[in-house]
Amino acid sequence: MNMRPLSRIVVRALAATTLIIWSAPALCAAPKPIRILLITGGCCHDYESQKDILKRGLEARANVMVDQIHTGDGSTRPPLAILGKPEYAKGYDLVIHDECAADISDPAVVQGVLKPHRDGIPGVNLHCAMHCYRIGNPNDPVTALGAPHGYWFEYLGVQSSGHGPQEPISIRFTQKPLPLGKGLTDWITGNEELYNNIRVFDSAQPVAQGDQTVKRKDGTTKTNGAVVAWTNEYGAKKTKVFSTTIGHNNATVADPRYLELVTRGVLWATGHLKKDGTPMKGYGPAAK
Repeated sequence: MNMRPLSRIVVRALAATTLIIWSAPALCAAPKPIRILLITGGCCHDYESQKDILKRGLEARANVMVDQIHTGDGSTRPPLAILGKPEYAKGYDLVIHDECAADISDPAVVQGVLKPHRDGIPGVNLHCAMHCYRIGNPNDPVTALGAPHGYWFEYLGVQSSGHGPQEPISIRFTQKPLPLGKGLTDWITGNEELYNNIRVFDSAQPVAQGDQTVKRKDGTTKTNGAVVAWTNEYGAKKTKVFSTTIGHNNATVADPRYLELVTRGVLWATGHLKKDGTPMKGYGPAAK
């Protein structure tokens, strides 16, 4: 009997089995973490603390890796390392803008900050980021799309020019929530600033409304309302952008409900959030 054909079959079977065994770990490997660039610094906030609160909070809730660019300068023209470097986000999956730079208004510089997002890199914007990179009077509603006055506001999806006093804000998620808001519960913050809405662009979709009751000089009260969290699609590539105006004080930034909202924004913007509001496989905290 000729054993050579049988021997060849056995050898091939062993080789195939070995290949499957060696390939199994690769097939089961966890997805690579979402690489995030967090930008902090500028006027009016404790960014020295908040940058670390955000990094710890996000990395504990999702399969992400957060790198930081921070300046301790507390002016409205902070020397952010990204300025004048349009390729600053190269290699990252998402940029979080948490800077406060109202008086950086050179159109060419602002366009450089926006370039990664025009090129398709998603963004998340927190609190004072809504009042950054102002060109012209922020109280004048944007009417001409593509004009310098609207560069930053078009990216955000909402134009805001100011805020009220620090008082609690009642946050209500939309009745027909987007995946980003599904399962999130309404809550009342501690003292926070309610940012106004000069214009909500057609490309924006509200996620949550905020109501704040303040005292008038005559002792009566008034309740103001505004969109406080939303999604946007920006530019020709319809880049996904999530923003929330909440987040002035450290207590709010460290609140698990706030960190969950921001985490949802990150996962949604990068395409890793399921329709039920939960992370896609491999992108929740268990993947760490």
